[in-house]
Amino acid sequence: MIVSVVSMPEGIVTRTDVSEARERLAVSDFLIVDIELPDEMASDHQSVVLQLGLGTENVSWFGRAGEAVRAEFLGDRAGFVVPVIEGSRVVHVHALVTDRHLITAHRGPVEPLDSLTAQLGQERPPDTVAVLFLLLQEALETFRRAAVEALLVVEDLENQMFEKRRPEQVFRLAQLRRLAALLHHSLLPYLQVTDEIFTRRMLSSSFPEQRQRLAREFQHAGRLVLTDIESVQDAARRAFASYSSLVSGEQNGVINRLAIVSTIFLPLTFLTGYFGMNFTYLTNELESRAVFWLLAVWLQVSVLFVALYVLRRTHLWRKLLDDDGSRDR
Repeated sequence: MIVSVVSMPEGIVTRTDVSEARERLAVSDFLIVDIELPDEMASDHQSVVLQLGLGTENVSWFGRAGEAVRAEFLGDRAGFVVPVIEGSRVVHVHALVTDRHLITAHRGPVEPLDSLTAQLGQERPPDTVAVLFLLLQEALETFRRAAVEALLVVEDLENQMFEKRRPEQVFRLAQLRRLAALLHHSLLPYLQVTDEIFTRRMLSSSFPEQRQRLAREFQHAGRLVLTDIESVQDAARRAFASYSSLVSGEQNGVINRLAIVSTIFLPLTFLTGYFGMNFTYLTNELESRAVFWLLAVWLQVSVLFVALYVLRRTHLWRKLLDDDGSRDR
């Protein structure tokens, strides 16, 4: 377990253990404690809240693996489980804020917490609640960056498939569509619980105006990020539809060619089948060379020229040539 303590307003980051962090929480007026938990903890391991001296049943979820998104006020403190995008996976950061302290816990390194530490020295937030909203905004920013990056990739793939269609483009689109679904599935419940709790708090006259402004800004940013994610989903669906249209167009071209070939060879097939029957008249009367050239060759050539003439008159041949030219480009 790695514990980082940020002393405010100095902004000094120190690495320490749980016991020292507990002592500093008891005496400090403005402290931020970040705890990086191991991926696996023993079943008999004492909970984080008890180790920090925050033992209470209301926050027994703090630091526990597998917790769903959460936003709730607990009297003099508030607790959050915040989803954060790290690469292509979702990491949940547990946050507990009071008027004096902000405590976060997570498994593995989390980039927004590093960015938050860098911002503290520049923005100088007035209290821990302002720091909490900075953390919530940084978490939203990870979703926004992931959505924008995915949207750009989808648009590039759509342009590439119109130049040259390849099967791996479908696989990549499927990956991006799953990523968009993951972003939406992770963010939507979180925004719902935060909107509910912030709206309820803003109706209270005891909720300070400054914090109401921060809550409204967070809600607005959350809706914008959700719109970006939905744009990725729409773009992925449109790209799949474009790919299907290209495949259908190519299949229609193949079917048209097969129809033309069938039209040309249909008379020959008919003649072969007809004169292959063992009727007395066919076998005894139609034996001369002239009959052979007349029926087997001249009739076939005549049908071929008639078919080509019909194709040119109906502009079907030009359409096929245009389709070939567009695919070659």
